[in-house]
Amino acid sequence: MRAPLHILCLGLSHQSAPVEVRERFAVPEADLRKGLADLSSRPGIAEAVIVSTCNRVEYYAAAEDIEMARCALLQFAEERSGLAPTVPDPFYALEGTRAIEHLFRVVSGLESMVIGETEILGQVKKAYAAAAAAGTTSRHMNKLFQRSFNVAKEVRSHTSITRGPVSVGSVAVELAEKIFGRLDACHAMILGAGETSELTARALLSRGVKSIFVANRTYDRAAALAEQMGGEAIHFEECEGRYHEIDILISSTAAKHLIVTQAKLAPVMHKREGRPLFVIDLAVPRDVEPAVNDLEGAYLYDIDSLQTIARQGMEARRDEIAHCQEHIDAHVGAFEEWMQAAPYPPHLTA
Repeated sequence: MRAPLHILCLGLSHQSAPVEVRERFAVPEADLRKGLADLSSRPGIAEAVIVSTCNRVEYYAAAEDIEMARCALLQFAEERSGLAPTVPDPFYALEGTRAIEHLFRVVSGLESMVIGETEILGQVKKAYAAAAAAGTTSRHMNKLFQRSFNVAKEVRSHTSITRGPVSVGSVAVELAEKIFGRLDACHAMILGAGETSELTARALLSRGVKSIFVANRTYDRAAALAEQMGGEAIHFEECEGRYHEIDILISSTAAKHLIVTQAKLAPVMHKREGRPLFVIDLAVPRDVEPAVNDLEGAYLYDIDSLQTIARQGMEARRDEIAHCQEHIDAHVGAFEEWMQAAPYPPHLTA
């Protein structure tokens, strides 16, 4: 009978690395299946899941030989980025109990920039589903991630951790209010039609924004989101021609290259007659060229710029974090008992 596998996590997040580093290691959705196949084929890796979001990139693995697996994870990260990952800075390498606890905290929103945010649960579910579809999970990863989703549900149901602004989008909208005051005279454009874009659009509407334009490379997705929000869908290639009409530009796409540049915005700023343009880049890799912030009247904030506001929300939830941790600790212990009682089968079947 074979011994249970070890659980490992190699990752970096907004807590350990700035966005310009995180984007080098990010795994875009279009590359996820290929990345999973590559990672799971490496020596020592029996099962694998990759979680890549705007605030974190984490590689989870189940392995018999923990040293071999650790080396494989580091090599995978280096080959993807061209940078040699170092532990503990900016990467963290977690094993056993610490890796299990970390995943449970991540899905519960305790490791997020906005403490208690719920978007991360959907992102991790999507990452796990991709790994399961690619055939890189089996008994241990399946049990670990399914257990993590139960933990998140329990934490949300039995604590008050999700009260207040609980998404990066809502924090971005709070920042817009600080700049413009009331938003009822503001026109906004959202680039991208994913979950982050939807949450941001809802936050804008809740603060009374006058109108919303939605653009996405797939027009039908833009139209669907715009219809939900009572906004207007526009074709992606038409965005530049509409920039002069808006006050707030929020970008959250999965593009691999910059889509909003200083050269594209410079002519627009001359048409705005001194009206400021507030640009929020929620994407990783980034959608907006940092030099945009050098334009007169343009104010650019990337995902890391939102941390100050997010920290204020964390202070308000600090008492709830201890309650959440009690639930998490109980599940960590239960999962480790299961691992000891359920040795790994001789073949990779769920």
